[in-house]
Amino acid sequence: MPETHSNPLDDPTANPFEVAAQAAADIARLTGVENHDIALTLGSGWGKAADILGETVATIPATEVTGFSKPALEGHVGTLRSIRTPGGKNVLVIGARTHYYEDHGVRRVVHSVRTAAATGAKIMVLTNGAGGIRETWTPGQPVLISDHINLTADSPLEGATFVDLTDLYSKRLRDIARSIDPMLDEGVYTQFRGPHYETPAEVQMAKHIGGHIVGMSTALEAIAAREAGMEILGFSLITNLAAGIQQTPLSHAEVIEAGREAEPVISALLARVVEAL
Repeated sequence: MPETHSNPLDDPTANPFEVAAQAAADIARLTGVENHDIALTLGSGWGKAADILGETVATIPATEVTGFSKPALEGHVGTLRSIRTPGGKNVLVIGARTHYYEDHGVRRVVHSVRTAAATGAKIMVLTNGAGGIRETWTPGQPVLISDHINLTADSPLEGATFVDLTDLYSKRLRDIARSIDPMLDEGVYTQFRGPHYETPAEVQMAKHIGGHIVGMSTALEAIAAREAGMEILGFSLITNLAAGIQQTPLSHAEVIEAGREAEPVISALLARVVEAL
């Protein structure tokens, strides 16, 4: 629905799972695909993967689906796409991510994940563009997410909802990814609130508490995916070294450019991984 209209998730009395179920019904109606097996959220630099995953069955504007908003960020396409892989899997590709810093509330941040679960998806693949803390990493390098640190001081879980986050980023799925590319490194993703980039001191804090990657998405989505019973695979594209590690100023243009240059390689990698899941 257009952003000028009210979003049902903004109503505090609304049940977010019922809204997700309605969104899933919208997707089934608009795409003609009743159920999906895998869902992908494509972050900065990962968008071209959708073009080589398989046959596109349908592409729909996300704003035609209950609860979705137009993306605020350049580099995100604002569509939902149903793709059938050569192996016959139905993949829901989410190009409409709501970031926490947009200040729409956590329900809208994780709505795409809950909707994916409601379409039947059992595996959630979350990707992003992020800053790297390890000096051995280079811009354009994909790394697996092994765990996360959530520094938003928020959660998608409501009330007395207790969810185990052990092995949140599935070791089984990471092993499958490494069977495709044995050179894949991995690290702990640290989600900051954004939208400002982290200071060098904040990057050092993240490093000292066990972080290797810094960004502004993914962690809240992963928690919601686990709550929904999905198995999660996380990928970060290292678009730059983080503040204080990299000696030049950070910019969003740099992130977009690094993603553009890496896109052919990481898209092919992601397509091969998805086919193997």
